[in-house]
Amino acid sequence: LQKLTFLQMMGYSMSWASFATIEVMSSQRFAHKRIGYLAASQGFTQNTEVILLTTNLLKKELRGSAGNNMQGVYEAGLAINCISNIVTEDLARDLLPELVNLTRHPQPYVRKKATLCLFKLFVKYPQSLRLAFPNIQQALDDSNPSVVSC
Repeated sequence: LQKLTFLQMMGYSMSWASFATIEVMSSQRFAHKRIGYLAASQGFTQNTEVILLTTNLLKKELRGSAGNNMQGVYEAGLAINCISNIVTEDLARDLLPELVNLTRHPQPYVRKKATLCLFKLFVKYPQSLRLAFPNIQQALDDSNPSVVSC
């Protein structure tokens, strides 16, 4: 998958390897997950049919960041980064509650990424702004300057 990602950067299509990308994204090892999420961020487009298969995987990663488990925090960071690159209207509608909850996460790293990702969700699914507006106001009044400065 690393070689396919490199070939994608060189201009070749890797759309035929979408399902393999999802398999690597669901790996237990963080190093493999990172490669899978990078490949998805670069290779998936709005027309990729298997994006809907990633919904439950992304929800699991976002929910896994609860507590002070730093492994879960970094996995959630990977998922948030991938979401901001591959978001569709359906994915935005399904993942909005999890991302809104992450704007109140104890780690500023996750709060910042979630706040930035919400912008991409609002572009694809404008109705979500009405649902998440109070949480956005709270996130922009965060006491940590790294969350607010984006």
